[in-house]
Amino acid sequence: MGEFLSDSLFNIQQWAGWGGVGHALAWVVTGGLLIAGLIGCLIPILPGHLILFVAAIAHRLMLGESSGIHWWCFLILFVLLVASQIFEFLSGSAGTKWFGGSKWGAWGAFIGGIVGMFFFPFGLLLGPLIGALAFEKLLAKKEVKPAVVSGVGSVVGTLAGIMIKFVIGLIMVAWFLLDALEVV
Repeated sequence: MGEFLSDSLFNIQQWAGWGGVGHALAWVVTGGLLIAGLIGCLIPILPGHLILFVAAIAHRLMLGESSGIHWWCFLILFVLLVASQIFEFLSGSAGTKWFGGSKWGAWGAFIGGIVGMFFFPFGLLLGPLIGALAFEKLLAKKEVKPAVVSGVGSVVGTLAGIMIKFVIGLIMVAWFLLDALEVV
């Protein structure tokens, strides 16, 4: 009875219907997800890091033990996923603060960034810019020039955040490949 349970019921590879999938097809699916995830790291409307994490899960489900993926790989990928989300949400407001903006400018960049996501692609940069500019001018009572500098800082921060997110995505792909190919 114990052998039956371990061989069929708890073997997720057979239970999920992936038992017949060959290594080549599994790598094609995984590669497609990895590419889509990296594109999503540059285009904020796609959940790039989540797609990369799902690629690792799908690879493990398709190939089981022969995937080479260990439990700690999922832990590391999850930590990188969370770190990327933190950078995404804080990058525009951090840029505003870096360029001398007030807390109001940082809040404006943050709120503008969220609203700007709905107006892809231009809203990604214009949202934090307009939000920081408006909040600096209206709530912090700054003159036009410091408010504009604060807004430009939000754009610089947003662009830096996108680059950091892409680098984190590359690290996630590299870590996955190193674990799947049993290099680490």
